[in-house]
Amino acid sequence: MSGLLHYLKENQDHILADVERVVKAESPTQDKQAVDRCGEVFQSLFAEHLGLTAEVIQMDTTGNHLRFTYGEGDGQILILGHMDTVWDIGRLSYRVEGNKAYGPGILDMKSGIIQAIWAVKACKDLGVALQKKVVFLCTSDEETGSDSSRAYIEQEARKSDVVLVVEPAVANSGALKTSRKGVGHFTMSIKGKASHAGNHHEEGISAVEEMAHQILFLQGLTDYSRGTTINVGIASGGNRTNVVAESALLDIDVRINRLSEAERISDLITHATPFLEGTTLQITGNVNRPPMERTAQTEKLFHLATECGNELGMTLTEAHVGGGSDGNFTAALGVPTLDGLGAMGDGPHAEYEHILIDQLPVRAALLASLMTRL
Repeated sequence: MSGLLHYLKENQDHILADVERVVKAESPTQDKQAVDRCGEVFQSLFAEHLGLTAEVIQMDTTGNHLRFTYGEGDGQILILGHMDTVWDIGRLSYRVEGNKAYGPGILDMKSGIIQAIWAVKACKDLGVALQKKVVFLCTSDEETGSDSSRAYIEQEARKSDVVLVVEPAVANSGALKTSRKGVGHFTMSIKGKASHAGNHHEEGISAVEEMAHQILFLQGLTDYSRGTTINVGIASGGNRTNVVAESALLDIDVRINRLSEAERISDLITHATPFLEGTTLQITGNVNRPPMERTAQTEKLFHLATECGNELGMTLTEAHVGGGSDGNFTAALGVPTLDGLGAMGDGPHAEYEHILIDQLPVRAALLASLMTRL
């Protein structure tokens, strides 16, 4: 497979130019028009490099999802990527400093999709046969939970023999991701009874005081030995200092390693009871991304990737990470899923988000080599 790596290294500048094009097509999740414009840039690149026309999955409020099919065969490889980013338009700009290229969504995860295009292009141009057809699914709302894309991801995964997720590799080590935590989001609305804080304090029932009890209860559910964390990320309540607070609201983040733990924690949160007599709780939410658990199938896929890496002079390792991805959905269906096959760099969701330019062809070659063995 050294021919693939040589070809891709020769085209490193072209790969980076494609990365620049899609990064400059800024695409914050909530801006449908911007995401769709970015999708049009991706469509032009798929057409230019692979001769593919998109199946556009029209969405009303989120950006449209894109599906591309390359090759033929009874078996199917699904490549998952998302076009949306966490950055408002104009917040960050594209720039290159030495071996690092910076920009909104450059690591998470536009470069991964570009690498995947070039991985298939390398096979195409060098006449390297793929035994299975390759389906690219580029979605538009991963950063906000994949609410509109989940059904399409799961539908495509059920038709696939394997899922390759081109989310970024682990920073510094370049490790692939063989397991991820599941992710949940809950809100707790608290109602008390308002009263004058000076004249009739004793008649009030403070929702803020109840909120304090609930925060301690929720944070106390964290259990590092189980890999379970609960974080009350936003807490708000009351409206005036001289009024006993009538209402309060908590936004709660949940991370778990096992599906059974997701059920246990969800039950504890949704059945929480008030500490103060006279207060009421309204709780909504769920674990919207099941955990991506490491299985024997995942292990087999990872070892295949390490063999490919060895041929390319890479020593690959694996990692368990706390963040979720769309690979969580496919793994939960029992479909062999390998994540972290995208770009190398650091700073996803941070101002210093960047990729390592010289690793673009290397990671693309790894993906190409892996696909030839599937």
